[in-house]
Amino acid sequence: MKQVVQAPPALDGKVSPPGDKSISHRAVILNGIARGDSRVSNFAQAADCLATVACMRSLGVAIESSKGGGLVVGGVGDKGLKEADDVLCAENSGTTMRLLAGLLAAQPFFSIITGDRSLRSRPMDRVIQPLRLMGAQIWGRSSDSRAPLVIKGGQLHGIRYTLPVPSAQLKSALLLAALYARGDTIIKEPVASRDHTERMLKAMGAKIEVKGDAITVSPSRLKAIDITVPGDISSAAFWLVAGVIHHRANIRLSNVGINPTRSGIIDVLNAMGANLTVTNERTVSGEPVADLRVQSSQLSGIEISGELIPRVIDEIPLIALAASVAQGKTVIRDAGELRVKETDRISNTAKELLKLGADVQELPDGMVIQGRKKLRGAACESHGDHRLAMMIGVAALVAEGKTEIDNAEAVNISYPRFWQDLKRLSAAKS
Repeated sequence: MKQVVQAPPALDGKVSPPGDKSISHRAVILNGIARGDSRVSNFAQAADCLATVACMRSLGVAIESSKGGGLVVGGVGDKGLKEADDVLCAENSGTTMRLLAGLLAAQPFFSIITGDRSLRSRPMDRVIQPLRLMGAQIWGRSSDSRAPLVIKGGQLHGIRYTLPVPSAQLKSALLLAALYARGDTIIKEPVASRDHTERMLKAMGAKIEVKGDAITVSPSRLKAIDITVPGDISSAAFWLVAGVIHHRANIRLSNVGINPTRSGIIDVLNAMGANLTVTNERTVSGEPVADLRVQSSQLSGIEISGELIPRVIDEIPLIALAASVAQGKTVIRDAGELRVKETDRISNTAKELLKLGADVQELPDGMVIQGRKKLRGAACESHGDHRLAMMIGVAALVAEGKTEIDNAEAVNISYPRFWQDLKRLSAAKS
């Protein structure tokens, strides 16, 4: 699919971002192994999350669709999962593969889990090694353990483990395994990553304690809970950046999750001088939620590195775009994790922004962007990466002429209605 976008005279309107992907994955997995039925409202109807649903169904969990895009999950309890009849497929979802690796390592049966070509190219040894320390029998292809993963589940034991990098997927895989392990598991997290799993486990009655940088989990049985999934801030981020870089913009976003481990994009844009307001703050299903408003802004370049990076890791292509039209230089460092996402997001972000006329220099772990470049329309490529497809779509809103985005259907991985929302905001009267 090829999408053609041209800069509109104004951007104006309201957007309700799709349900948070990270929370949707966890709501299905944790309620699936809990006792009782639950309702998951505003579930993210994205390809990644639907892959998790398909895998959990294959493992014996009854999951039905309900009105309004929600799900009803029939929890099978801590001993109710069944061996799948076939190979499990995580499609393009690293979250699905890594979290299920932790869960399946503790089950008394054999499993194989694979994914699409992109996911099969991503190293999984970061998850496999600590699971093996817990006693897991798990194997992958090649020296860095790429999918398909073969898992012979069995009894695990607790460990003390320090995360080598801030990774919520790795942390969550170990937390899932720890629910079944003998003894306590203590995970040290020198740099905080998103904490949706810890919040949800606590709400479901797990024996979990978070103290400083240490998370302690004891074997636990979970009780199913109803969950209303907030809007995904990583999806909302596209409209936040669109609003600050367009010369005539007024965009309102409702019901957006602002979990402090995820809301770094708000901090970064504010540091750059964004005209951005946060209102109606509240708590929904244990997660902080708010409404956001963003308007045209004069941005300045900044430096981004260190502990801020895990809080903006998915939004860095967007930050690079905002930096391209800001005043001055922006430096992004310590983001080497982007090299092993759905694509090499450092290389491909730089490549596509250069096509659009930006001044971007690629670093081993980030980028240097010289701002105040006027973007121009170009023929661009998503590289099959949903976040790159949407970043280019936002860039096209301020570029001279037309921008063509090849493989634009990649947005279905996380935000299936992205192009419709973009068209609706672009239809505003100048």
